[in-house]
Amino acid sequence: MKIVFMGTPDFAVPALAGLIAEGYQIAAVYTRPDAPAGRGRTLSSSPIKRLAESHQLEIRQPHSLRSEEARHELQLLNPDVIVVAAYGLILPQAVLDIPRLSCVNIHASLLPRHRGAAPIAAAIAAGDNFSGISIMRMDKGIDTGGIYSRAMIPIFDHDTTGYLTERLATVGIAALLDVLPQLESGTITEVPQPAEGTTYAPMLTKDDGRIDWRQSAVVIWRQARALQPWPGAFGTWGGKQLKLLETVPISMPTAVAPGTVVELPPAAAAPWGIATADGILGVCRLQMEGKRAVSASEFLRGQRGLIGTILE
Repeated sequence: MKIVFMGTPDFAVPALAGLIAEGYQIAAVYTRPDAPAGRGRTLSSSPIKRLAESHQLEIRQPHSLRSEEARHELQLLNPDVIVVAAYGLILPQAVLDIPRLSCVNIHASLLPRHRGAAPIAAAIAAGDNFSGISIMRMDKGIDTGGIYSRAMIPIFDHDTTGYLTERLATVGIAALLDVLPQLESGTITEVPQPAEGTTYAPMLTKDDGRIDWRQSAVVIWRQARALQPWPGAFGTWGGKQLKLLETVPISMPTAVAPGTVVELPPAAAAPWGIATADGILGVCRLQMEGKRAVSASEFLRGQRGLIGTILE
């Protein structure tokens, strides 16, 4: 089976690595163009590009797949299957029609729940008990194609988007490797997605990390986990961002205004916290803008005036 692989971030790496290990013929690897990164804004290649380079695979980095030239180059590869894992570009119908068997997408949710660009963060933020992988046939819609296979895993209280992404990526390659031989033999049938239960997970922006202390501690705790490692959930203190890296919701009544920093008793799960509309968000680890990440206890020792102030 000749495969064209399309992917960009860390989530896609186990899938490509698994296909290589299983001996599939990778005709080419498509990934997003190199982009500026870091303080120096130097060009950085994607995790998928680095993996493809290490195996001397052909790499292509078009800015779009809508041009006639891009489609023609893909047609010349004559793939049996195009495998997509968090690629980041829209595949037009003319591209979806190219492979002999199917365009297969590894989507990190239990479709039709959390269609879109950020399904893992959306599942955590929504308080879902389970997430999973859907191996689906791509069509012109946004994650609307028929499902070949699904695999479900629990979401734990300590899961962030970073942790859950790693777990789902491992599940994804196992599910993909189960589907591909059935596609080749014609023994698998796609199941249409149900109309009910559909939700959408749009692409995240930096402003999604801004915390509204008028929400409950549980909602903000989910937000902080969902947005870790990027863009991070944050409040503002003294004109600087405070990113909350590890938090815990504490069911404790308080008479102070939402956003007020309060000291917690020694037996609490955190040394201090922030009042919300319902309960206190205990802070375990955080990072002030321009500083390194520290424990909440260490931060408090260096910021004696913190308790009693109100975060913006």
